[in-house]
Amino acid sequence: MSEELPHNLERLLEIAIKKEASDLHLIAFSQPILRIIRSLCVLKNEKTLSPQDTENFAFSLLNQFQKEIFLKEKEIDFSFDFKNTRFRTNIFYQRGNVSLALRLLPSEIKSLSELNLPPVLSMFTEIKQGFVLICGPSSHGKSTTLASLIEEINKKDCKHIITIEDPIEYLFQSKKSIIEQREVGSDTKSFIRALKSVFRQDPDVIMIGEMRDSETMSIALRAAETGHLVFATLHTNSAAQTITRIVDSFPANQQAQIRSQLAGSLFGIISLRLIPTLKGGLVPACEILFNTPAVANLIRENKVHEIPNVIETSSKTGMISLEKYLSNLVKKGLISKEDALKYSLSPELLQEML
Repeated sequence: MSEELPHNLERLLEIAIKKEASDLHLIAFSQPILRIIRSLCVLKNEKTLSPQDTENFAFSLLNQFQKEIFLKEKEIDFSFDFKNTRFRTNIFYQRGNVSLALRLLPSEIKSLSELNLPPVLSMFTEIKQGFVLICGPSSHGKSTTLASLIEEINKKDCKHIITIEDPIEYLFQSKKSIIEQREVGSDTKSFIRALKSVFRQDPDVIMIGEMRDSETMSIALRAAETGHLVFATLHTNSAAQTITRIVDSFPANQQAQIRSQLAGSLFGIISLRLIPTLKGGLVPACEILFNTPAVANLIRENKVHEIPNVIETSSKTGMISLEKYLSNLVKKGLISKEDALKYSLSPELLQEML
């Protein structure tokens, strides 16, 4: 990033921070746009951006190395800091013009309680080895929850934590633990290369920003099997779908082995949604799965479709279905029935609970 940003860009970043937006969109031939509590808000008092404006904004944020990558690949992911706020940024071309999508990431890593997440999630930080997956749609709190879990370990345990991210989002400061953060592109050439090397770096905890292919998944499973605690995220809608997605990423002749590995190494899955509250703002809703012997058997026997039934009947172990969580939020007066049904995976079941 250049030392000085264009004045107009600085002002737009400041507006996004002040209005507590989640995203800022800068598009040629459009006024700047913020996303605030899920809604897109056009900044009508701002001038329409020209192609030269968006190109200047983009190039002011890129160093020479990044600029070369962008011009070659036509898109780039990276992050930067501005006034105690970290921006995860994607710059890309559309219709021949440069566009910027900037996600705001608070500098403070909040605790699980501050994020209104259930205390049972602390169990995911108390184990020595296993595979923990955090899933959900885009922009529904996966990265924030993952950072909170890593920070909890950082505060209470003496561990060596290595993160592999594209790009680095939340910046950690080593406390009781030692944390090293590797960014794809600047610190390593790829997720796969970094994961293959991580075994020689003496980690206790490995955090994978996002699992994108079967090779990454395979190495992550092996790491969990060989004594490491592995955290990763996936863009899936439920715990059962997450397991199916992983297994289906492999050729048919490998799927039985992958199911066996998952059954043996998986500790649990957190599926997240961020729901608009009646008072404004967002509140998380979770589906929580722990890999009990019953769940492990269903994974091995390829009966993943029965996992939601196990979740429904296993509340004593800390599990909870998304529908049960949503119904609790409605009964507490935090969210509307309409929003609960909108975000539910099984509206008919939720309707019965309400």
